[in-house]
Amino acid sequence: MQIPGSLDTNKKFMAYSHTVGLCVMQGRGFMYPVDTLIADNGRMHTISRAYTSAAHNLRITIYDTDGEYYGVYGGYGSDLGKFIWPSSIAADHDGNVFVSDEQLDRITIYTSDGSPISYWGTKGDQPGELNGPASLAFDKNNDIFVSDHQNNRVQKFTKDGVFILSFGDKGGNESKLNLPWGITVGPDNLVYVADWANHRVNKYSEEGDYIQSFGSYGNMDGQFTNPSSVAVDSDGSIYVADWGNERVQILDSDGQFITKLRGEATISRWAQEFLDANYEEAEPRSRSNMEPDLGRFGGNPHEESAHTEKFFWGPTSVKIDSAGSLYVTESNRHRVQIYKPNSKA
Repeated sequence: MQIPGSLDTNKKFMAYSHTVGLCVMQGRGFMYPVDTLIADNGRMHTISRAYTSAAHNLRITIYDTDGEYYGVYGGYGSDLGKFIWPSSIAADHDGNVFVSDEQLDRITIYTSDGSPISYWGTKGDQPGELNGPASLAFDKNNDIFVSDHQNNRVQKFTKDGVFILSFGDKGGNESKLNLPWGITVGPDNLVYVADWANHRVNKYSEEGDYIQSFGSYGNMDGQFTNPSSVAVDSDGSIYVADWGNERVQILDSDGQFITKLRGEATISRWAQEFLDANYEEAEPRSRSNMEPDLGRFGGNPHEESAHTEKFFWGPTSVKIDSAGSLYVTESNRHRVQIYKPNSKA
């Protein structure tokens, strides 16, 4: 029974569709993916960040929602088109792809098929300089917002890297930021920031004027632990990758909790093809318990996700496409889970 004045938290906002992904060192698949672009041409670009000792596995994989594979681009290095610690990926209105690099403190631009064009960015803390650029988002004017992670601010540039404005500085007060990570520009052209170390989401005008905050530290409904990404659909509903709690929360336009997702992954096409071709991997897996009793983990979301294959484990990015479908990139299981609006599932 719904309590008068509250939202129906049992409403199934999104219906699970399918999963794309497979952990591989090179080629078709991912290795610790951190963000995904859903391009206007229907293709998806997922960043594999790998890890220090496997730096040669860094790449961006191009594929589509059906699992068709179109190749990779990027790679480890500091030359044009390369990266060292890529974090976010976005596309401008012309379809060019932009990738942030936290280590090189720059934004690299590629064509839609991954051919490098140029890059911009200079390390520092002055206006227009960057220190750990994390997330990227374009507005309706084709200008780009950058969550300047280590400088505890958000900066706005033209797509060619000309500085426009900056807002935010370090602090715990409502309008302040503390290691801001994910960022998006909603259909209302407002800027939403997943404020990692303040465990909340902040909302600003396109000029950087503070509007609202929601969320606090914790694991209850509407609370966050190190939120890593935020997205907004055409109805104004807000999707937050609640990274530390291994879940995605869905809020209304005022930040009121609606519902949450823990993950419902099934075996992807790529993974099934691998298992079909590798009996020595498939046979032991067939005898494994992929959904153990959660009571043994004492309510610890990390342990629950680590031992339950269908759950999100390290959800780093949430994206919404033009049809309202949700894409959750989870780094620790090297995959993207895809959900569709319930009415269109």
